[in-house]
Amino acid sequence: MVTKATTTKEEVKTVKKVVKKPVIKKVSQSASATPVKSASKTYVYAVGRRKTAVAQVRLYPNEEAGNAVALVNKKAIREYFGTEALEAMAFSPLKLVGLESAFEVSVVVRGGGLHGQADAIKLGIARSLIKHDVLLRAVLKSAGMLTRDARAVERKKPGLKKARRSPQWAKR
Repeated sequence: MVTKATTTKEEVKTVKKVVKKPVIKKVSQSASATPVKSASKTYVYAVGRRKTAVAQVRLYPNEEAGNAVALVNKKAIREYFGTEALEAMAFSPLKLVGLESAFEVSVVVRGGGLHGQADAIKLGIARSLIKHDVLLRAVLKSAGMLTRDARAVERKKPGLKKARRSPQWAKR
């Protein structure tokens, strides 16, 4: 025989209350303070963009003469770009002002292709050099390294095959 337990009005149900923990919001540092002190080094930060590529550049002053390290996404530049032409284009602002060995460069770059990323790094390095020393602005400006290239892919329009290419049309 199976007996069923019947509940009476005297029995009280105990329900556990779910207590939500308070959410702690992290406060970001203000972007206006350009030289930021990390745990170990001071650096100058700037952002460069080209097409869909975004490069976040950090320039660390180099204490050791001649041993300048340049990392792109935690890889050596030669390993990341593969060609010397893209590497030379990306780091041309440093060569122009003659400070190749004065800084260690750390770059985080996302989006786009290698050519767009190299251009984004170039703009980011030029902007961070100006934040480091305002007197370099005239040299970099005359070389055209401070202008953001605004050209981007034109969007596709409805009714067309591509941005401007219309569908084939037959007269008869």
